[in-house]
Amino acid sequence: MNKVLSSETVDLLVREEQHFACASDAFFQAWKRGAEIAGAQWFGDGTREGLNRAADIWDLRPGMHELNDALGVMSSGQRMFLAAMVSFYNAGEGTAMLRRCGFEGLADLGCLDLQRRQVISDLVLNYTGW
Repeated sequence: MNKVLSSETVDLLVREEQHFACASDAFFQAWKRGAEIAGAQWFGDGTREGLNRAADIWDLRPGMHELNDALGVMSSGQRMFLAAMVSFYNAGEGTAMLRRCGFEGLADLGCLDLQRRQVISDLVLNYTGW
């Protein structure tokens, strides 16, 4: 049986292929923006220089021990933002951090300002795995 795909289906497949061909770099760019917003001290080697020279997501892994230790003294928005970012790196750790922040669902991200919401939405849109 030979089925011909509709032009709409073909267009959708092409758009998805084009999107995911660039998704890894787009994720990295969003991640780097998030690290700049949150502070270089929480990512990679913890320095501004390290953030500036990062070439991929592995160069900007979150400092899990430092973040967990400092979570209690951060503002609620900062905690929520960092915990949401961590959840992309490590779902288990991120979930635990989000619970500590009182996160109950995606609507709780409404406490974030536009800049942080854009980072999280770009991460969601372009995530293909760590």
